Amino acid sequence: MTFSIVTICLNAERYLAEAMDSVLSQDWQDLEYLLVDGGSGDRSGEIIQGFAEQDRRVKYAVEAEPGIARAMNCGLMMAQGDIIAFLHADDRYAGASVLTKVSETFSECPEALWVTGGMKEIDAHGEFLRELPARRFASSRLLRNNIIYHPATFVKRSVMAELGGFDESLRFAMDYDLWLRLSALGHPAQCRDCLADFRVHDGSLSSVERIKTLEEEYLVRQRHTTNSPSRWLHALYQWLRLSLEKERPG
Repeated sequence: MTFSIVTICLNAERYLAEAMDSVLSQDWQDLEYLLVDGGSGDRSGEIIQGFAEQDRRVKYAVEAEPGIARAMNCGLMMAQGDIIAFLHADDRYAGASVLTKVSETFSECPEALWVTGGMKEIDAHGEFLRELPARRFASSRLLRNNIIYHPATFVKRSVMAELGGFDESLRFAMDYDLWLRLSALGHPAQCRDCLADFRVHDGSLSSVERIKTLEEEYLVRQRHTTNSPSRWLHALYQWLRLSLEKERPG
């Protein structure tokens, strides 16, 4: 089993080396590491080049077209492995045995098209904040809320290609849209371990754009609901939106 790990970055020099080291230090050696840079103006390119000179598993591309989904699809087109995963430049894998655990989960569930696990939240300095175990999966639960952790999810590349990758018309909820399309083909096999460390910091897109993310997730839910959205779903959306607005400073 070969893994293709994709990291996209744009001016990510602060955490990029840590993310890359967490991939390349895996005890599962059969992997390729694909870096897609959106035209960084900082030292990101130098950092990637330095790793590439030391490890032939590192491959590097520059994507001139804007957009996170576009960059991730660029990585998908480069990928040659059996299993593909996307690790953002400010996150990291939770230890050196993550890919081994994922491989074991696929072996235990050979019919599975994707595997997902738990993750830990860390702060800007890498200090532990809280643990988020893998959530009990049901299609109905996924339609109510994005219960899949992006950096802790691994998908068969053949299925990603069949689905056409990420929807490039989406800016924030492209992963949620993909999980819903994947769930229509089959439920994920779940790994009990925490597979990734998700970094919570002021510069992360998920922190800065939470309201816009919520709004786009609502539109994605509408797209994946056979009938018109029910009243309770609309009410849930409004409640979450108001709750987040109250948390905003000022």
